[in-house]
Amino acid sequence: MDGSLHQLLLAVGSGSLIGCTLGLIGGGGSILATPLLIYVVGLHDVHTAIGTGALAVSVSAYLNLAGHAARGNVWWRCGFIFAIAGALGAYLGSSLGKIIDGQKLLFMFGLLMLFISLVMGRAKSQTDLTAQSLTIGTHGKTGAIAVCTGLCSGIFGIGGGFLVVPGLLASTRMPLINAVGTSLIAVGTFGLTTAANYAVSGLVDWRTAGYFIAGGVGGGAVGTMAACRLATHRNSLAQIFRWVIFSVGLYVLWRSLT
Repeated sequence: MDGSLHQLLLAVGSGSLIGCTLGLIGGGGSILATPLLIYVVGLHDVHTAIGTGALAVSVSAYLNLAGHAARGNVWWRCGFIFAIAGALGAYLGSSLGKIIDGQKLLFMFGLLMLFISLVMGRAKSQTDLTAQSLTIGTHGKTGAIAVCTGLCSGIFGIGGGFLVVPGLLASTRMPLINAVGTSLIAVGTFGLTTAANYAVSGLVDWRTAGYFIAGGVGGGAVGTMAACRLATHRNSLAQIFRWVIFSVGLYVLWRSLT
């Protein structure tokens, strides 16, 4: 098979997986994007993989947001607060991330993923909570957590969904399916902010990003439908979220060490 065609198929297939993951758990697209771009598609520069993945995940997140919004899963006010406050952190974090050694970034990335998977096991939500019942104090707490989340998002070149969802649960205690849908506003914004910062430095592979986005369209539709079905089963969606993060975290640590 021609090398360019082989790379195209790998990129489209990887993009489908990312889109499905974003639609299913709101996060995970970015934590998969960087390893897939490096170890499957074959981008050799870690920083280019981060910038390319951030762009692809950003566009895929916005596309998946439409599917969740149509199903009433998005709490818009919380989402915009998280996105705006976190975008500042994402810009500062991405500026810092560009000057950190790539292999060190991957190692720290893996450790962070393992930590979040453990934290998710203790996250609780209130199934009877509504968007209208949130207070100003809750929104302030949401903004503070968003800045910290955006900082991590920018450093590691990730949309931050696997951080945004726990952040929304911690600050508002909203149902998980609403945290998944709402998180996509911030995931798209963080990813776009990070991608723009990397693009200025020439660290985005535009063709590969396009392949990823194309693959993510179909995968996102499948993931969104699956998330809505799993939301009716107690803890199923949360367990999938935790184990995806934990498994990829272990893999990233292993590859960064070897």
